[in-house]
Amino acid sequence: MLSVTGLSAAYGQSEVLHGIDLAVAPGEIVAMVGRNGMGKSTLMKSLIGIMPAKSGQIQVLGNDVTKLQPHQRVAKGIAYVPQGRQIFGAMTVRENIETGLVVTGERTIPREIYDLFPILAEFDKRRGGNLSGGQQQQLAIARALASNPKVLLLDEPTEGIQPSIIKDIARLLKEIRQLRDICIVVCEQVLSFILDVADRIVVMENGRIVHTDSREHVDEAAIARFLAV
Repeated sequence: MLSVTGLSAAYGQSEVLHGIDLAVAPGEIVAMVGRNGMGKSTLMKSLIGIMPAKSGQIQVLGNDVTKLQPHQRVAKGIAYVPQGRQIFGAMTVRENIETGLVVTGERTIPREIYDLFPILAEFDKRRGGNLSGGQQQQLAIARALASNPKVLLLDEPTEGIQPSIIKDIARLLKEIRQLRDICIVVCEQVLSFILDVADRIVVMENGRIVHTDSREHVDEAAIARFLAV
């Protein structure tokens, strides 16, 4: 579903991603983990096209999207939930979700989105800025799903969210994976969430992938050391 080969990216002359290779299958959830500053968010921005690649290739279902603009990548099947959620606070819940429909040509929000997020159906006419942090995160995910993606990218989805809601988000991601058969790549530092949601855990250090494990074979202590400050 998603194939990344030799991806490098730089801020000016400073290269921050060094030859990333990553393949994610349909229905798979991959967690990219590592301490702050290790390149996880830069990888997300490179995949969606906010930060251009210096070299390498990004493919979605075999289509090369490496040189496309972000909105073109969305049309090709990549959806992005940024760190901090970045919902439109002055717009209603419905209006926020409808912004995700633009690339599909649809006018009506699919019923399954409100089925996945019943709280959003309840608060359909409430302004996004009046939602709690957890509700805003659900809204950001719903907005991304409205574009009917094949690849869903989430950057630090548990940031600023209480533990009980973190469990709900993990459950939601697994439901989405089963319902849509999309692949999900999530950048995260909360180990309990990672172990709950991921099929595969990929560790980044200094802009490189340094360790990979399937969930059933993961060494929790080793992953915890990679996350330690």
